[in-house]
Amino acid sequence: MRLKLDRVSKRFGGQPALDDITVEIQSARSLVLIGPSGSGKSTLLRLIGGLETLDGGTIEMDGERVPVDAAGLLQHRRKIGTVFQAFNLFPHLTALANLTLPLEKAHGMERAKAADIAGALLAKFRLESHAHKKPSELSGGQRQRVAIARALSINPRFMLFDEPTSALDPEMAAEVLDTIEQLRAEGRDLIVVTHQMAFARRIADWVVFMAEGRIVESAPGAALFDCPTDPRTRDFLAKVLKY
Repeated sequence: MRLKLDRVSKRFGGQPALDDITVEIQSARSLVLIGPSGSGKSTLLRLIGGLETLDGGTIEMDGERVPVDAAGLLQHRRKIGTVFQAFNLFPHLTALANLTLPLEKAHGMERAKAADIAGALLAKFRLESHAHKKPSELSGGQRQRVAIARALSINPRFMLFDEPTSALDPEMAAEVLDTIEQLRAEGRDLIVVTHQMAFARRIADWVVFMAEGRIVESAPGAALFDCPTDPRTRDFLAKVLKY
C-alpha cells in the first residue's frame, strides 16, 4: 500500500480538524494512526475512505487520487472495507443478513452468491452458529467480528479500522485484535486507528503520530516506538505506555 497526502485540510464549523498535512508512505502492509483524542486520526481515516470530503489538498492511494465528486466517492467507498467502533450493524437483521443485504443491494450480487460468501466468512470468524441471531443477541466481540466479516465480504482493496475495540471489554477486544492480526497475516492492506499501543506496535509496518490536526512524526513501526524523534511523540508514548 502506498499513501500520499498533499496539503490535506478539513474543517468542521470553521474549526480545523486537519491542518495542511503532507506525508508520503511508499510501502506498508499495515499503517497505524496514533495520537491523543481529537488529533484528527478518525477524520483522516474517513477522508481516505471517502466518507468525508476534502476542504483542501489531495489524497492518493496506490497512485490513484481519492475523488472529490459524489459519484466518484461512491465508487471509491465500494472498494473499501470500513469497520467502525460502534459496529454499525442493522439491528433488525440477522448476522447473515447484515452481510448479504449490502452485497445484494449495493453491489448487485445474486442472492445465492451473496449467501455463499457470507456463510464462508461467518465460518472463517467462528460465527456460523450465530448466523441467524440479531446483533442484540451477540456479544460485543461477536458483533465486531460480524462487522469485520461484512467489510471483508466485498474483497476490498484495503480495510480501514476506526477504534474497533473502544467499546469492548479487554477479553472481547482481544478477540477482535486477533481477527485483525489474522487479516494482516493473510496479506490484507490495513489502516488502523487505535489506542491499543501494544497491538499497534505488534502489527504496524508504519506508524503516523498525530496531534492537533497535524502529523508530528511518521516512521516505520519499530523505529517510532523504540526511538521517537519528536518530543511530543516521546511524551505521548511515555504516558500511554506507563501502565
